[in-house]
Amino acid sequence: MNEGPTKPDFEAIYENYKQQGELQAVQEQTEAAADGLESIVAVRKNEDGDIIALKTSSGRELDYVSALNEAKSGNLAHVDVFHRYGRDILRSEPDGIKSNNLDQLPPF
Repeated sequence: MNEGPTKPDFEAIYENYKQQGELQAVQEQTEAAADGLESIVAVRKNEDGDIIALKTSSGRELDYVSALNEAKSGNLAHVDVFHRYGRDILRSEPDGIKSNNLDQLPPF
């Protein structure tokens, strides 16, 4: 009896993709630390919930503009700078790990 072609398990394929991405993100974090790059470990927000300062893994406290400049220079790991709304914006790299998103980091 020929039942025709089997359909792919989309859920399983996507879950495998996410797991591989998480493993890759951990590996990249380890490599960045070995390269001496600082990462963002904490943030300070204003009353509106906007990030106004960031703390690095070495303990440096940077205002938002200084953090943007450090990220543009390649001195900060796991963050991207993109241009939107007429200005540069700092964000964590989209790696599938919600706990390391800038908005999720602890306050300092």
